[in-house]
Amino acid sequence: MAREYMEILNRFRVLIIGRANAGKTTILQKVCNTVENPKIFDGNGEKIDTAVVQGTLERGYHNIEDELVFRSNSGFVFHDSSGFEAGSVQQFDKMKKFVIDHAAARPTPRYRYCIPMNEFGRTVTAAEKKFFNECDTGHVPVVVLLTKVDTLSLAAFEELVDEGLEEEEAEGRVTERETKLLEHWKTHIKHELDQCKFPPKFYLPLTKMCEESADCATLIQCTASALNEEGLERLLISTQQSSIALCIEYAMKK
Repeated sequence: MAREYMEILNRFRVLIIGRANAGKTTILQKVCNTVENPKIFDGNGEKIDTAVVQGTLERGYHNIEDELVFRSNSGFVFHDSSGFEAGSVQQFDKMKKFVIDHAAARPTPRYRYCIPMNEFGRTVTAAEKKFFNECDTGHVPVVVLLTKVDTLSLAAFEELVDEGLEEEEAEGRVTERETKLLEHWKTHIKHELDQCKFPPKFYLPLTKMCEESADCATLIQCTASALNEEGLERLLISTQQSSIALCIEYAMKK
């Protein structure tokens, strides 16, 4: 029993929140250095046949109590909330209950809210405002992840062409304009959410996540900075496998 208890304690639990197709699964795969889909377990630890739930997963419907665990790194346990952007009171209440029920858990889950930049015309919707106004995560900070940032390059190119630049010249200035667009929308999102009752602690853009060489070292580092418990910070650094440099940096600080 004591061994089982220690195994539970030594797992880093994360609730990832956001609308469907926000790139959540890609982030989890990068964190665990894999391209495979996770194994899914119910609240009682029983494995769920992924073939049975695959259709609902693709449509963004999840049981928030289910645990997603990747074979490449079982130290992370992920929970995925169903998107509640359509105004589903039931889905929002389930997510809120999860946060309250796990508030006293050891270790307490970490929270990541994904906002996709391929929908930059609706970055902050009623769903985001509802979450950050009504969901008190207590001492556990929420990190907002700006996903699919690379899609801004097309918007940048189209803006430059609309301004009268030839396509070749526009292509040469895309990176600069993309950076400005990202900064604009990040500032807009921060302005909107910082006015909420329970605002996020960090806003982190994630770029090139679809590339094979991409890693989540920046995300892990941001998460570690957001932690206010040394034991949890140590657990995160030891659990992650994406960056030896982070392990060395943490060891040198301590």
